[in-house]
Amino acid sequence: MSTVTLYTWIGFALFLIVMLVLGFISARKTKSVSDFATGGGNLGPYVLGLSFAATYLSAATFLGYPGWSYDWGLSNLWIFLAMIGGGPIGVLMVAKKVRKLNTKQKSLSLPDWLGDFYNSDILRVGTGLILLFNIFYIAAQFVAGARIFEYLLGMSYTTGLIFITAIVVLYVFAGGAFADIYTDAVQAVMMAVAGVAIFVSGIVIFWDGGLSGTFTGIVDNLSDQNGNLVEVLNPNSAHFYSVGAISGAIIIQWAFASAPHLFNKVLGLKREKDLGKMIATYVVAASFCLLVLFGGLYSRVALGDSVAEADLALMEYAVWAFPAIIVAIFGVVILAAAMSTTDGIFVSISTVFANDIFLKFLVKRKIIDISDEKAQKVSLQISRLTVPLIGLAAFLIVLQPPAYMGDVMWIGISGVAAGTMGPILYAIYGKRKAPARAAELSMTTGLLSYLVIYFTGIIPSTMSAGAVATFIGILTIVIFARILKNPYPSEREDREEKRSMAN
Repeated sequence: MSTVTLYTWIGFALFLIVMLVLGFISARKTKSVSDFATGGGNLGPYVLGLSFAATYLSAATFLGYPGWSYDWGLSNLWIFLAMIGGGPIGVLMVAKKVRKLNTKQKSLSLPDWLGDFYNSDILRVGTGLILLFNIFYIAAQFVAGARIFEYLLGMSYTTGLIFITAIVVLYVFAGGAFADIYTDAVQAVMMAVAGVAIFVSGIVIFWDGGLSGTFTGIVDNLSDQNGNLVEVLNPNSAHFYSVGAISGAIIIQWAFASAPHLFNKVLGLKREKDLGKMIATYVVAASFCLLVLFGGLYSRVALGDSVAEADLALMEYAVWAFPAIIVAIFGVVILAAAMSTTDGIFVSISTVFANDIFLKFLVKRKIIDISDEKAQKVSLQISRLTVPLIGLAAFLIVLQPPAYMGDVMWIGISGVAAGTMGPILYAIYGKRKAPARAAELSMTTGLLSYLVIYFTGIIPSTMSAGAVATFIGILTIVIFARILKNPYPSEREDREEKRSMAN
């Protein structure tokens, strides 16, 4: 057994013990489906801000995105702008208003919130089914875990995939959102420290008499290998080959800020006035984490084009640049990043079946006629039993390892954004409440347009295809909100109508 492997086993064992202890404590707090989904809506801004950052970034930040930097060079730094610019704007535009509206609705998830707002079970169930796209997101995180187990622990890819799947499934099965949020906060700090360490290491190793000289030397090295690696727009990049593609990446990051597993974080905030603190915490933590993108560039400078798998470029650089114990710590951080996102998505999808479909549709409509007390118990059982089924589906998707884990992840993100952003934004910013049919058409049109645009190859980038389809969904609800009549006016419209009648 190599020194790196030994240290990784020790580090992962310690990390796993901490996570399982927190999961056990969380399980004791999880008494209802509300606790499982949002932590009971009683969580603080700093914990939630760190959790939001950890969930937003995922293992793609530490394997997939540095792999893009390794293959595509400086053009990949556009992802930094997209995530630090587009993401916070999306949160600012959506989160505060969603949180305020939810003080009355008391919804537990995105499908629940949309179904309640538009009074539409079609929207509730349809949005819930759209969230199954996030199984691709989970699958991408499983790839990251399997790659780390393969690279540092000497397992086969398949064995590593089984191992990471089992760990995450057992962990989420026990603790739900309490486990997700508190352990994510710990993981975010680890990820931020790792990002800074990677960035600084390159400056130290490649130092050439000053920062400007150091980065000039790095750029010259990349240029000598391949001129496209130093281009602002790299024609070889899948996502940053044109201004339009970059715009699409920024837009889809903006839309991603309202993703279901992130949406749940906003609903879990105890006090609305603390939202600014939550967002500020997220921005600072995410900025430090994203410095890891430079690791892919450093790997290309140090190792040339000898790295066989782009997703492992960061780890190859870490082995080249750091002592064994630090490499092991990086491996544990990447596993933490995979778990921090995966558990949040598990919670959001399982909540769909337990709350949105079972409680809010089947029980509420008396399709299943049971007492409220029994319904709550059954819903919690459903939320937990759904977890292994989701894990199995994600496992099967990536049983054969993909070329880029980041591309698998964005299949899920783009599909969800295309089907949900129209109804979300109109609910928040529409002057009049849109009819349920308009929201349902937006959901359907947005999703179908994404499937056609991306899977037929009209737009090869998952990000850009998702951005275009998202705009189609938004345009659909804007048009049909004017054409169709709303049988359920908003409270504001109802007050205006009564005032008009009184006059």
